[in-house]
Amino acid sequence: MVQTVDLTKTFDDYQALDNLNLNINKGSIYGLVGVNGSGKTTVIKHLAGVYQADKGKALINGVNVYDNPMIKQKIGYVSDDMYFFPQYSMNMLGRFYKNVYPSFCTKRYNSLISMLNLEPKRSVSRFSKGMQKQAALALTLSIMPEVLLLDEPIDGLDPIVRKSIFQWIIEDVADRKMTVLISSHNLKEMDGICDSVGIIKQGKMLIEQDLDELKAQIATQLKSEHPTLDEIFIHIYGGASNE
Repeated sequence: MVQTVDLTKTFDDYQALDNLNLNINKGSIYGLVGVNGSGKTTVIKHLAGVYQADKGKALINGVNVYDNPMIKQKIGYVSDDMYFFPQYSMNMLGRFYKNVYPSFCTKRYNSLISMLNLEPKRSVSRFSKGMQKQAALALTLSIMPEVLLLDEPIDGLDPIVRKSIFQWIIEDVADRKMTVLISSHNLKEMDGICDSVGIIKQGKMLIEQDLDELKAQIATQLKSEHPTLDEIFIHIYGGASNE
């Protein structure tokens, strides 16, 4: 299980997270939704062990993530602000990941770079932004993570690649009970793959619920038999505008 418990983080005079609680069941796909600046990336960076909480906890299987290399080996993290070692080719990065992550699967890595048409000997720094995002996803999925954290994972990817990547993710959830947290502005795409959602505003969790249950609950209020995640988000965010 992936959790945050009363997670609080302040940068200078800005409170990014305010006693935020999040719960993701093992083997599920969770969508984290909010406008820019709501705290989505800050939540993910705590769960990836990048940030240390001012107060509260970021937990995976009940264990604090920060400064815990054993837990971090089980986490795959694709950030929106990618960084690659200068002059490293895909194959050089593949060897690096294999040395860092004991679970790295060379067969999967080869399949992914072939499917994505990533040139194995070319410097990744010379890839387009979209190709760099594909490279990051290929490397991360190749470590066979128990927990996958994705911050704007489909930004810059064409529809065919997005469909293929999500198919890999869905298969890992089904076959290996991988747990996934996705933050994205593409609510239509998230609507089709997420089991549950958390909607946050100004560092606070507004609502966290199974997506099908939330749709049934909101349907009457919206006078829509099949409300979309877009409609639900606007409805909940608008209702919280004066809070």
